[in-house]
Amino acid sequence: MNAVLRAGSRLAPWAWDSLLASLLFMAPLSALAGKPGPVAVSGMLLLPLVWRRHAPWAVFCAVAAAAFAQWLLGFQLPADSALLVALYTVAAHSARRHLLLACAVLECGIVLACLRWAADGRFAITVLTLNALAAAAAALGANMRALRERAAHLEVEQDQRARLAVAEERARITRELHDIVTHNLSVMVALADSAAYARSADKSSAVLPQISETGRQALTDMRRALGILRAGEPDAERHPPPGIAQLEALADQMRAAGLPTRLEVEGDHTSVPSTAQLTVYRLVQEALTNTLKHTPSGTHAEVRIQCLAETVTVDVTDDGPPRPVGAPSGHGIAGMRERASAYGGTLHAGALPGGGWRVRTRLELGGGADASV
Repeated sequence: MNAVLRAGSRLAPWAWDSLLASLLFMAPLSALAGKPGPVAVSGMLLLPLVWRRHAPWAVFCAVAAAAFAQWLLGFQLPADSALLVALYTVAAHSARRHLLLACAVLECGIVLACLRWAADGRFAITVLTLNALAAAAAALGANMRALRERAAHLEVEQDQRARLAVAEERARITRELHDIVTHNLSVMVALADSAAYARSADKSSAVLPQISETGRQALTDMRRALGILRAGEPDAERHPPPGIAQLEALADQMRAAGLPTRLEVEGDHTSVPSTAQLTVYRLVQEALTNTLKHTPSGTHAEVRIQCLAETVTVDVTDDGPPRPVGAPSGHGIAGMRERASAYGGTLHAGALPGGGWRVRTRLELGGGADASV
């Protein structure tokens, strides 16, 4: 049975319509044996149905013309059901103005047919019965049209959602890679420079493990951002997604790179969702990376994190010299704003009145956010 259904689903619409027309033609054929006129008119009524979905309005007109010829010849034929099929097809596949015209034409045909063939005293009930059949055919076709349009609309919506999901994933990966690459490369360059200017071999060699560890961390973070690192891999256990608890290690890394950094965390950070903690980490990481890149040696940075029940406040300041509002350039500030907005926060980044730079935002935890932030 399933094989038959699968084979039937592969048939072209015109093949199904040909089968329908053949069945409607063959069903009463025995009753029309020896009557070439009615057989010919039946063929004229049913043959156009083969093209009903290709040209619904033209097919209805052809069937209506054949029905009028039948009325003129005085034949009563079962093939008149072709009118209902044609009306259904107009309702399902043609313009609505065509449906109104088809209903008007069919109504005239019903009245003419009842005037000629209705039994005595049954004109009204015959008209009502035929009109009910016509209304049912039109309503069924209109419902099928609505279902088809709704299915097409849902398909478009699904395609749009898929495109949006791809765009969001690309934006997430772009933000992650920007933060990972920019931060780690900046730290590695700073460490390499400090090694080059170190006055002793011991100090110079002590920097090398830090450079190596920074590079390995960058590779692990990049693999995670691209979805390559699986939860069961050893690196995944060794390098979990960073959060507030890893800010102290980040501060140590910045100190080693030449940016003295003070970290202060208020409140219980363990109740903060992991995705929000990752957002806090990336915001602090990007702010400190910008300070490292765009301020001279001797600049100090201070990070304050305040964790409350429904909010997390991130405040990163430095005492470097004033710099233009447009700096740092690139996607860093824009990426931080996107991360903050995912939690209902507005990022404020700019120069302080007495010198230095400040990045501040407050994340709202009550509304939640997408895990991609």
